[in-house]
Amino acid sequence: MTAASKHGQKTEVGRGAVGRDPGLPPEQGLYSPSNEHDSCGVGFVVDMHNRKSHDIIAKGLEILINLDHRGAVGADPKAGDGCGILVQIPHRFFAAAALDFALPEPGEYAICPVFLPRNPEARAIVMALIEKTTADEGQIFLGWRDVPVDNRGLGESVKPTEPVIKQFFVGRGANAGKPGADHDVFERRLFILRKAISNGVYALRDPRMAGFYPVSLSSRTVVYKGLLLATQLADYFKDLRHPLFESALALVHQRFSTNTFPTWSLAHPYRMVAHNGEI
Repeated sequence: MTAASKHGQKTEVGRGAVGRDPGLPPEQGLYSPSNEHDSCGVGFVVDMHNRKSHDIIAKGLEILINLDHRGAVGADPKAGDGCGILVQIPHRFFAAAALDFALPEPGEYAICPVFLPRNPEARAIVMALIEKTTADEGQIFLGWRDVPVDNRGLGESVKPTEPVIKQFFVGRGANAGKPGADHDVFERRLFILRKAISNGVYALRDPRMAGFYPVSLSSRTVVYKGLLLATQLADYFKDLRHPLFESALALVHQRFSTNTFPTWSLAHPYRMVAHNGEI
């Protein structure tokens, strides 16, 4: 199933407290980066019996490539408006990964892919804030993971704004419901945590934080996205090609901006759910 729209929701982009997104021009004349929107072509594939497999990932990526006509390409033929994929957390994949911390049982931890500033000092400040805020919100900070990427295929106009991409893992805290149950309680706590982290970074009012963006934070799903063409997603994110990277659903999105500039944060705007922006 696929759908497409021309206009979508506003997202946390270009907020003055942090400095504008490095992919956007400065405010000028009648233009303001606060008016940037998401769009445009969406599709999904699902196993109706919730059987996780890498085949679902492969089929989702195939749908994305078939939505290539819904995306835009600029003067740089390797630069577009971005795309992404939302999947269930592939527990077997992360359990087999070389993590420097113990991974809880499925449903007892969450993953947050996060775009971090390229400036090393700013990045260290954000990472420390994330760890402290997680503890302040009563959750358990487990550790960091570098997301392996291959940026050789990126357009020359895209590489200057490429963020440092990491994932941090959060264990269920005592205020997030009973272990093995109360999953909605945990999800609500994670939503609050993501907002608290974002507000903490914005409150710094430090232009060096430009490019910071929490991609998703959930104990159920995880998002891989970027300022990529539909054909580049699987080549850029090496995780997506691993046979243990499994899911029973894959939701993909190919952006076509009719009136806004492309940025890493605006690609694939769905953290939890997808909809047609014209509804």
